[in-house]
Amino acid sequence: MGLLLGAIPSAQAAPDPRLTITDVTLDKTAVAVSGLNTVAVQVRVKGGYDSAEPNDANMPLVAHLQRTGGTGSPTYLISTDLPRVSGTTQDGEWAGPVYVPSTADGKFTVIGVTTGPLIVYELGPMPADPTPVAGPTLTVTGYHLPKITAKVTPPIVPFGSGFSITWSVIDSATGKPYATRFRVLVGIDSQCDQDVGGDFPLTSPSGTVTKAYPASAANALHCLRIPARPGDRGDIAGLKFFVARPGIVSAMPSKTSAPVGTIVPVNGSVAGAPQSCKVWLQRLYGATQWRSVSSGLVRASGRFTLNAQPAYKGLIPYRVYFPTCYHYQSGLSKVFYIRGL
Repeated sequence: MGLLLGAIPSAQAAPDPRLTITDVTLDKTAVAVSGLNTVAVQVRVKGGYDSAEPNDANMPLVAHLQRTGGTGSPTYLISTDLPRVSGTTQDGEWAGPVYVPSTADGKFTVIGVTTGPLIVYELGPMPADPTPVAGPTLTVTGYHLPKITAKVTPPIVPFGSGFSITWSVIDSATGKPYATRFRVLVGIDSQCDQDVGGDFPLTSPSGTVTKAYPASAANALHCLRIPARPGDRGDIAGLKFFVARPGIVSAMPSKTSAPVGTIVPVNGSVAGAPQSCKVWLQRLYGATQWRSVSSGLVRASGRFTLNAQPAYKGLIPYRVYFPTCYHYQSGLSKVFYIRGL
């Protein structure tokens, strides 16, 4: 299971050459934030955008802050769209808040500024990198940070079966639920990283939410997000993961007998098609010791091919071992035999 981190825009291009930033300030150098709250820190940007286009007259700017200390879950903070509050597009000042969650515990430094609106970046790759600045640093002290856990039932979800997830949100400092109930976002796949819907249930008095899923959702990414208040950027906290699936392996040699030293292809498959995961062909040595003798990778189809090579005359036991890979558990094929001639 992995934490849902603060969104980090994916760099796609150089900084916009028309944007010049001369100064960035914060109205606070340190804040304390507790629990599920956020604190507004005012950002003021001085600079200009070299454009006489009417459409750019009301263009906002966006400040980007990156973690430079501490180990909280967000690694990146982004301001709201900062409107111009004085001057002109070519030489003006822009100001507005960045909302800081308790989970930002640590230090954040303003590393750059981009043009807005931010929705341009949220809907696709960044059209430009932030214009770099040697900005101020904000020290965040977080108290009573939320701790999110998830219990999947059954713990290893069989193929073709539905399942449920019970999510729990507690105060990490007290080990107890928060005093008030609140809404969370429970989503799958793209809902875990983008604002594209999902369910918004209210937590129970014990801080839990339980959701049932059909078998078709077993390979999806699942998440619980604690959204910030409307207008804030990012989440206060979140958790996302894939449910565990069984490692079901089948294998069969292309020949059941072959001269000693001859290569015999062994074909098989792993349920769920965990592409690029490794599989090992094992041979029995003595009465109880299995040793790996060759390996291969699972293809996109879920199938694989390994090479056996009978080392002596007689009936030789083989099996295929699939070690834990991604969210698939380890598994073994049935034992099969190749007779060395």
